[in-house]
Amino acid sequence: MPSEPLVAEHALEFPGGYTRTTGPVIGRFLTELREGRIVGVRTAEGRVLVPPLEYDPDTGEPVTGEFVEVGPAGTVTGWAWVASPRKDHPLDRPFAWALIKLDGADTALVHAVAADSVKAMRPGMRVRPRFRGERVGHITDIACFVPEVTTMRAPIRTEYRVQPGRSLSRFLEGIRDGVFLGGRCTRCDKVYVPFRTSCPSCGSAISEEVEVPDTGTVTTFAINNLPDPRAPEVPFVSAYILLDGTDVPMIALVGGVPAHEVRQGMRVKAVWVSPEERTLSMANVRWFAPTGEPDAELGGPHA
Repeated sequence: MPSEPLVAEHALEFPGGYTRTTGPVIGRFLTELREGRIVGVRTAEGRVLVPPLEYDPDTGEPVTGEFVEVGPAGTVTGWAWVASPRKDHPLDRPFAWALIKLDGADTALVHAVAADSVKAMRPGMRVRPRFRGERVGHITDIACFVPEVTTMRAPIRTEYRVQPGRSLSRFLEGIRDGVFLGGRCTRCDKVYVPFRTSCPSCGSAISEEVEVPDTGTVTTFAINNLPDPRAPEVPFVSAYILLDGTDVPMIALVGGVPAHEVRQGMRVKAVWVSPEERTLSMANVRWFAPTGEPDAELGGPHA
C-alpha cells in the first residue's frame, strides 16, 4: 500500500513584534510618509533614488544625504495584475502591483494601484497616491495609488430660440406643405436647397424659386452609435443627400435600411409625417429611405 506523504506545518512568528532601526536614510523616508510627503535621496551621480537607499546600487558609493521631494504623481512603467487578493494584500478587490516612477525620481517604487480592471492598466498610466487618514511612518501610509482623472461625464442641455430669416422661413413653409423649395441663380444656373436669397458661388441675388423632387442620392454618410431621439434606431445614419435637380447636398437621416447597407450613390426618397402633424420644422421629414432604384453615379451637375 502506498503510504501517505508526511506533512508538517510550521509558522515563524514574533508575537511581541520585530523591531529594527531604520537609519537616517530610510528613517527620513518613513518620517516624510507620515507627513504625507514622498522623498528620494540624491546620489553622487545626481540620480534620485525612490525609495531611498544608503548606497548607490550602480556604483556602491554612499548617497549624498540630499533628500528631494518627488511626485506625488508618477507614471506606471510595469505591473502585475492580482485577480484574487489575499488576506494580507492592501486591497480587498482586484488590483495591480505596479512599478511607479514618481515625477522627479530616477527609479521606480513598487506599490498597489487601484484600477477598475486589468484593461485600465497601461504603460505611461498616470497615478497619484492615496494617503491614509492616520499615518504612522510606514510604506502602508500610502493606502494605494489611483489613476489620475482623464475623463469626465456631465449632462449637457442648451435651450435656445432660432428666428429664421426670409429665405429659411420660405423653405420651412414648403416643408410644411410637403415640398422642397430651392433657389436658382440666374447667373450661374445653380440650384440651392434649402432656399437662399444670394448665390454663394457668384454673389448674385436669387429671386427664382423652384420646387425640387423629394428624391435624391446619398453622396456621403456617417454611422452614428449614440442615441438620438430623431433616429429610427441605433446605430443610425446621417447623410448628405443631393436632391434631384440641385447642386448642393443637404444633411438628413437615412432610415428603412440597416446602417451597414447604406452606401454612396444609394437612391433615397423623403419619408414625410402626416399632413396634420406638420409644422414649420424639418421634423416634417422623418428621414430618407431607399427607393430600390439602381445606385446613381456621382459627380455630374443636377445629379
